[in-house]
Amino acid sequence: MALSNLQYDEIQRQYDARQLHNQHILQKRKQQLYLQYPRLKELETLIASASVHFGKLLLDGDEQALAQLKQVLAHYRIERSNLLSQAGFSEQYLEPPYTCPDCKDTGYIDGKRCHCFEQAAIDLVYTQSNIKSILKEENFTNYSFAYYSETKKNDTNGLSYRETAKDAVKESLLFLKEFDKEFHNLFLYGDTGTGKTFLSHCIAKELLDTGHSVIYFTAFQLFEVLEKHKFEKDREAASSMQHIFDCDLLIIDDLGTELSNAFTVSQLFLCLNERMLRKKSTIISTNLGIDQLSIIYSERIFSRITSSYTMIKLFCDDIRLQKRKLSNGSDQSAPLQN
Repeated sequence: MALSNLQYDEIQRQYDARQLHNQHILQKRKQQLYLQYPRLKELETLIASASVHFGKLLLDGDEQALAQLKQVLAHYRIERSNLLSQAGFSEQYLEPPYTCPDCKDTGYIDGKRCHCFEQAAIDLVYTQSNIKSILKEENFTNYSFAYYSETKKNDTNGLSYRETAKDAVKESLLFLKEFDKEFHNLFLYGDTGTGKTFLSHCIAKELLDTGHSVIYFTAFQLFEVLEKHKFEKDREAASSMQHIFDCDLLIIDDLGTELSNAFTVSQLFLCLNERMLRKKSTIISTNLGIDQLSIIYSERIFSRITSSYTMIKLFCDDIRLQKRKLSNGSDQSAPLQN
């Protein structure tokens, strides 16, 4: 993604600060360990000295120097590993606590931007930081089926609301399991307050935690970006569109709440079609019914979605209202269980 110089510098400052913080933590660890285990400090000095000594020999043409260095270092490292084990720590304890171990918090792997840098660019350009704070609460760990009735049935297949929700979670977990192997899209629909957004947040959390790039938009936010790209035609807007097309997962929440017109319909088709061509997954959530979808967004979009998305309908009495009743003390239900 093309970033302005100011944006690039801002991200680079974040990495610099992260590396400085990591080094500070590492130095504190070393100070504490070296007080208890002075031999660990001696070993660090011996390793550094051996590297310098045999390095000079290698430069002077000693062909055995490299093999000897490896042997000496292996001996010292085994001793260090044993000392750390006795102290109750792994060997990694004397390495910086990287936020991203893949790039070691440099932002680059073999000269190419790391997945964490790409997500940092998304967070900066699309102000996605708010979603990350939401994901601390809205994730599979906190997912509860207690809001879904065991007695009320949906008319489609006769399953209870809770059985339907469990099937939806199974389908979501399968989506995650096959994410890097198979191209899939999800379409979550149902009445207001049935848990569609929560479920999409759960999926986003899992993918972000495994190093995938995720962009989350409400439909209104997405069409604002698409409108800027269409009519402003600047370099920044064009590069922003590329990330919408290329990110690993695009989530479009509350489709149908935006003002629908010929522009939004054409841009939605462009976005969905382009991502399908690139085999990039999309999740759409909406309060619209299937019939409304075809009326508002045209047969062409309706066909794309129904033929290329796994359709998941959720049934539930409005969860927000249920939570409000619980918080007001008017409902003395048992604690929620997943």
